[in-house]
Amino acid sequence: MNWKPVLFICLICIVFSPEFAVGQIGTSPSIIIEGEVLNPLKLSIKDLVKMQSTQVKVLDMQGKEHVYKGVMLVHILDSAGVTLRKELRGKNLTKYLLLSAPDGYQVVYSLAEIDPEFTDSAVIVAYEVDGHMLPSGEGPFRIVASKDKKPARWIRELTAVQVLLPKD
Repeated sequence: MNWKPVLFICLICIVFSPEFAVGQIGTSPSIIIEGEVLNPLKLSIKDLVKMQSTQVKVLDMQGKEHVYKGVMLVHILDSAGVTLRKELRGKNLTKYLLLSAPDGYQVVYSLAEIDPEFTDSAVIVAYEVDGHMLPSGEGPFRIVASKDKKPARWIRELTAVQVLLPKD
């Protein structure tokens, strides 16, 4: 049997896999928290499961209710030493979060949209939906914002959170 076509197909599958594209073959998926932080973080599913979890009930675009479980983004930012709560005033109010996925999709949140002293909206880094781990293509991590009317900023396959200051 000629193995060259089989090996070629295997190589193509590996090169075009999402794990290869983001450099995660042989590693567990993680989220990087960096930028204007005191303690940059790299968090895995195991790390998030150890943190205080919360659940939010939201409607999908078809009106069906789902329960997402995850960690409040504000708690993760606290762990990274991000300026929040009483210190979130003046120039610190201009800081924002740039959230990224491996396909290049990015969304922005201001710190005030995450801070419970400014909003009642729960913004979580979800890892479960309806009692199951997030499926491929949606997870392993996803942002869910309970009060957003449209889920356009509910970034799927979240890999990075950058805390940034606008350029002067």
